[in-house]
Amino acid sequence: QVQLVESGGGLVQPGGSLRLSCAASRRIFWFKDMGWYRQAPGKERELVAAITSGGITNYPDSVKGRFTISRDNAKNTVYLQMSSLKPEDTAVYYCKATSYSGDVSWGQGTQVTVSS
Repeated sequence: QVQLVESGGGLVQPGGSLRLSCAASRRIFWFKDMGWYRQAPGKERELVAAITSGGITNYPDSVKGRFTISRDNAKNTVYLQMSSLKPEDTAVYYCKATSYSGDVSWGQGTQVTVSS
């Protein structure tokens, strides 16, 4: 099991940017993939970005072109750069790690609020 700690959330105006960080308690190089998910009140948790150990990324259409996921294996950290933020991006953002054996770990989440 790995401990994941998200940070970087907060309040931002529409059109603004934020960078989220997910620090892992052990080397992320050995995980099959890592991703960012979000959950708004009354809605299901949804994928916003994922990156494989080989660096292949995946985004849903709702964030494509606005969000960028990256990983720094040396720092055991995954980032989510968010730009052109919209009120509908408001949610709790969670980091997820999936091992090659199928084990899944989640962070505790960080709140992102987009509002004027």
